[in-house]
Amino acid sequence: MTQSPSIPVISVEELAIRLAQDPDELQLIDVREPEEVAIARIGGFEILSLSQFQQWSSEITQRFDPHKETLVLCHHGMRSAQMCLWLLNNGFTNVKNITGGIAAYSAKVDETIPQY
Repeated sequence: MTQSPSIPVISVEELAIRLAQDPDELQLIDVREPEEVAIARIGGFEILSLSQFQQWSSEITQRFDPHKETLVLCHHGMRSAQMCLWLLNNGFTNVKNITGGIAAYSAKVDETIPQY
């Protein structure tokens, strides 16, 4: 059985620090669905819903720098892990999955963000 390469991760606490310190150094991608984003969101994230993969996948290297630090968010961290793996397989070199997703961010960092 082949093991997939491990995906680098960032905690929600580290994310909060990075967003406060150097948000311009980061590329932020949220892979949740529009109805999820409508309930809870963190400012600065580009929405690339996985269900709309066909619409944006061919433009990914035009929209984002493959070598700039890229942080990926979803609800709990599973879909964002899939996206991280896809990005790494498509030439991105500095990708991190946000552990626990927006649910963990709401619970540990910013309680004003609704849970769903």
